[in-house]
Amino acid sequence: MLTNLAILADEGRPDDVGDPSAGAPLARGWQAGVVPTVGLLLAAGAGRRMGGPKALVRPGDDAPTLLETALARLHAAGLARVVVVLGASAEAARPSAEAAGAEVVVADDWATGMGASLRAGLGHLAHTTDDDAALVTLVDLLDVDERVHRRVLGAAQGPTALVRAAYDGTPGHPVLLGRDHWAGAAGTAHGDRGARDYLRSHAPVLVECGDLATGRDADTPDALGAGPGAQPG
Repeated sequence: MLTNLAILADEGRPDDVGDPSAGAPLARGWQAGVVPTVGLLLAAGAGRRMGGPKALVRPGDDAPTLLETALARLHAAGLARVVVVLGASAEAARPSAEAAGAEVVVADDWATGMGASLRAGLGHLAHTTDDDAALVTLVDLLDVDERVHRRVLGAAQGPTALVRAAYDGTPGHPVLLGRDHWAGAAGTAHGDRGARDYLRSHAPVLVECGDLATGRDADTPDALGAGPGAQPG
């Protein structure tokens, strides 16, 4: 598999068929919901600087929660199965996650950091799915939508896939983890480092997505673009 490769693709029309290894538009079947990949959304944090769990935050009074938006984007990318890892206020977030068609996993040790969420999610997938890969993303990425997901999905396939979105050359999320990498990534996921150590020692394909999004996360109400009045729903 190619490594250290930055790929920039034109989005094209939804029905365009291209070469995934070149970051070209995805084939019709991928966009029709038959991607052999499961979505894994990490949404367990307490959001202390946000004022409450990010999964429950609404950028505006009538806006969907960050959790609902992130799940909708994963489904829109063609992922038939999506698993979300919850932690802080898990029972408050569970109804909207299930209503959105997601499968809920609760990381009981969520307070120890993002690594706990990744371990819980990958551990669950290892025993419940035959999918070749997992597209891992975070709940607080405001402008990372289905176009980014599709581009990353189009860069590689199969259990050996290891692909990461990059924004102006800076690695970010989502990350496509082939099944062969699940145990290794989970084994090195400690504290708030997530899969960082594993990705440092197993160089992923970098897919440039800076033309589609900034890839920045939202840690405070001001970052939502709704001012300090944005509150958990």
